[in-house]
Amino acid sequence: MVGGAWVLLMYRLPREPSTPRIALWRTLRRLGAAQLLDGLVALPADARTREQFDWLADQVVEAGGQAGVWEASPGTAAQERALATDMCAAAASEYRALIQDAERARDAPVAARRRTLGRLRRELRAVRRRDFFPPPERELAVRAVEALAATLGRCRGEVGDPAPAARRSHGVRVVDPPLHRSQGAVRVRRRSR
Repeated sequence: MVGGAWVLLMYRLPREPSTPRIALWRTLRRLGAAQLLDGLVALPADARTREQFDWLADQVVEAGGQAGVWEASPGTAAQERALATDMCAAAASEYRALIQDAERARDAPVAARRRTLGRLRRELRAVRRRDFFPPPERELAVRAVEALAATLGRCRGEVGDPAPAARRSHGVRVVDPPLHRSQGAVRVRRRSR
């Protein structure tokens, strides 16, 4: 054994119906599995990846196909490095796309920035879950999303802000309406106890 262990999923599904094949492909993509050959994918071995591949193998068999889960290690350190490099490059590409989206969203209206920020945070969590070999772009993507969030923190109370800024003060909840303070009064609501 040269390096760390890898979990391999070997599978074969019938061509029709195509729904199980598409579902399997989407799940493997979500997990970040490396495609070694047609019908053979790999992930670094840990309890989570082993469980995911066991679950996928069961789904393949239920769909009328054949599947098996194996643990193995590459024959040489160069093979393992190549596999890790390919997985790292795929994650880096996804992080670069997140960075570009965050930078484009900075000049968008507040409501659009909020929606984009929520989407980017979800995508960032998803990419980080399947990122087994973190590239330098990972930290840059985190910073880009945080910078986008900071632009929203500076614009509270801006005209057209869909989420009113709320404060609590001595049992009273003060709610700023979604318009600029110079355009209206501040409403005060008593908290129910």
